[in-house]
Amino acid sequence: TTPQKLCEVIGANLAALQQLVWYNAANGIKVFRISSDLIPFGSSPANTLPWQQQFAAQFAQLASEIAKAGLRVSMHPGQYTVLNSPDETVVANAIADLDYHETVLRLLGTGTESKLVLHVGGVYGDKDAALARFRQNFARLPPAVRRRLVIENDERCYHIADVLALAQAVGVPAVFDNLHHAINPPPGPPQPDAVWVARCAKTWGKADGRQKIHYSQQSPGGRPGAHSATIELGEFLSFCA
Repeated sequence: TTPQKLCEVIGANLAALQQLVWYNAANGIKVFRISSDLIPFGSSPANTLPWQQQFAAQFAQLASEIAKAGLRVSMHPGQYTVLNSPDETVVANAIADLDYHETVLRLLGTGTESKLVLHVGGVYGDKDAALARFRQNFARLPPAVRRRLVIENDERCYHIADVLALAQAVGVPAVFDNLHHAINPPPGPPQPDAVWVARCAKTWGKADGRQKIHYSQQSPGGRPGAHSATIELGEFLSFCA
């Protein structure tokens, strides 16, 4: 990829984000997740472009529009951003990737209520050791990243009780995901979703903004955990109640 091509793609991505912000503002959509791919190779040494300075005006314009719309934006680093990996290279890349995501949210003028949502990671045959690695590597994150980070339960490795305990240990908010929870609940007698939502609420402080919850429904015929294309209203309203 040449610097010229990279500039073209970044410019197009920022223009597309501008359109999305306008659409959200016009349609009363107040929360929005921004793609991690906004800046291609954002955390990679392959990207030597001074994109923060080169696109400062576009970021400033977006920051103004986001603030004017009262939009709460977030980002959700992908499956390869694994903070508790036993491989130091993977961990170092994860730290760099989280720093990139935080930079984007900072350039967009957002406060600490705009979050970076992360899954705990893998188990690697020893969940206790994997959780200990997360705690150790969390301490290596830049303070600005730590202030934005929230952790979420997943459908395979870490249920909501695991996430709550870890969130309390490192001092970050916990995000309850209803579909992941339905597939991967904690052991013991089932508890209503509202119980877990209330427990997660206690991990959210004033600087974190309102509690975030992830809601989705199972795709009919899809693999367990696959999101449906649309939301069945009755089921959603029951959850809200």
